[in-house]
Amino acid sequence: MSDPQAAWQKWLNSLDMPRKAAAESLRAQFSTLGVANSLDLIKSEVMEDLPQLARFVLLRSLWHGAIDGWTESDSLDQLPAAQRLRAAGADKEDLVRLVRAVAYEAVFATLYGLDAGGDVNVSGVQANWVVMESCEGDSPTGRAMSGLHEDLLSLDPSGGEGADLWQ
Repeated sequence: MSDPQAAWQKWLNSLDMPRKAAAESLRAQFSTLGVANSLDLIKSEVMEDLPQLARFVLLRSLWHGAIDGWTESDSLDQLPAAQRLRAAGADKEDLVRLVRAVAYEAVFATLYGLDAGGDVNVSGVQANWVVMESCEGDSPTGRAMSGLHEDLLSLDPSGGEGADLWQ
């Protein structure tokens, strides 16, 4: 088995100074986010100019807020329909799993639509879009964040790739 630290150092030593500085900055930021094995993401951002850090932060925030936010103790209690279902004997864990699964599907469908770059069901209308990384001051960097829906499951904070949603 290869040593991740040795692989990191070997790759880092192969870079010119600007890329080396970018790689070290990215490693520190991924580390702050709790990502232990970020070498592939950093390589992709530095060498392929793909906004991997921005993708990671966006997808992780969607998991924490829109999907896993329903696990907070009183989130479900705010929904009158959930209150009625609980009063009728529904299991709270099942309801939480249900709303998380629905939230996941809504997030996935939204990301899929954003990734499509336009409405494939409409013809004759020139309305397209792109999701783009921005820097400080909200200025676009010019680096598009595409394929977001493809990585949503892999960023499940539990590490289970959403398996618990369909139990």
